[in-house]
Amino acid sequence: MITLNYSKTQGIVSPSDINALKGRAEQSLSLLRSGQGAGSDFVGWLRLPSQVSAADISALTEAAQRLCGQSDVIVAAGIGGSYLGAKAVIEALSHSFECLRPSRSRPHILFAGQNISEDYMSELMETLNGRRLSCIVISKSGTTTEPAVAFRIIKKYMERQYGRAEAAERIVAVTDRSRGALRAMADREGWQTFVIPDDVGGRFSALTPVGLLPIACAGIDIAQLLKGAADAQQALLSAPFEENIALQYAALRNCLYERSKKIEILVNFNPKLHSFAEWWKQLFGESEGKDGKGIFPASADFTTDLHSLGQYIQSGERILFETFVSVASPDSRLDIPADDADLDGLNYLAGKRIDEVNKMAALGTQMAHADGGVPVIEVGIPALTPYSIGELMYFFELSCGISGYMLGVNPFDQPGVEAYKKNMFALLGKE
Repeated sequence: MITLNYSKTQGIVSPSDINALKGRAEQSLSLLRSGQGAGSDFVGWLRLPSQVSAADISALTEAAQRLCGQSDVIVAAGIGGSYLGAKAVIEALSHSFECLRPSRSRPHILFAGQNISEDYMSELMETLNGRRLSCIVISKSGTTTEPAVAFRIIKKYMERQYGRAEAAERIVAVTDRSRGALRAMADREGWQTFVIPDDVGGRFSALTPVGLLPIACAGIDIAQLLKGAADAQQALLSAPFEENIALQYAALRNCLYERSKKIEILVNFNPKLHSFAEWWKQLFGESEGKDGKGIFPASADFTTDLHSLGQYIQSGERILFETFVSVASPDSRLDIPADDADLDGLNYLAGKRIDEVNKMAALGTQMAHADGGVPVIEVGIPALTPYSIGELMYFFELSCGISGYMLGVNPFDQPGVEAYKKNMFALLGKE
């Protein structure tokens, strides 16, 4: 189970400060459960993990197997929540150098439509040339500019390579049940489809077919991912404040925010969690950043970023706090060897695991930052497994919903996202 440690926030907030927000936190969770809060049309994610059936999992697994069997590369085209969850899970649970492994038996999972870079798209198409290709296109509407442009290019390429009929066998659309341009295209062309639930917004959709299909294509056990999330759902929707880490984390964040801690940095000491932090940033940034309110979500990969951001965190303006995501057990073991000359002075580490050094670096960093006036929260998981990642995703989703209501905003809309689009359309001459 996930653990929460906030002993290194004391001096900024006390246990009594956090307990003072207990009522607001519990009321916010009650609003989520009852569907009486703002944006309640989009809280389908709340009980979703336990509602995904064995038949649903089987259909997704079979589609993934079919795509893998005919492909060297599978491109997932989507932006925001339509790609971040999948990328987060795939990166967290895959070999860091999967693309170079000689024993590799699965297709590469690549992403498109998450930017409008001509270089990125040109180089992607160059890379796809001569490789067997399938595509998962993910969009509720089918008209979001970035993925729509990328998919148009990929679709045209596939139809030239394979002909229209075979291309249709290589495209799967994850989209609305009955509406939108992508649904119309899929029905017209006969593509296999999976449905994005109407009551689940993009940033909460990682555990729907939006994330599950690409994740299954990467060979990750989506049943275990969902089981972890379902177990977290069962525990966190009913536990009292004193035993509920989602309620405590949401209360703690709001308590720090009220004390002018306006930036939260999600920190990892495992590079496999880099994209998980990107998913987390959208989850909290798009949910809370509105009405002139909200904690700004940032992220850092330590120890790497200790050699760039570490100076500011240690000694800069005291406007931030950190949430460390720690992993108790690595997948591998590698000991540090002794060296006869010891010119680098590292023989004191000989025989130690790299992970021991990493954990002492993490603890030393937490101590230094807390001593420097930066509140430190630690969220721990046992290992990087599908089950633990599913738990962690649900924990953060639920905490986000609670925290948004505590802040006094609608956590489930994103009106600010449309501003740049209106300007872009006008500049491009769209009527």
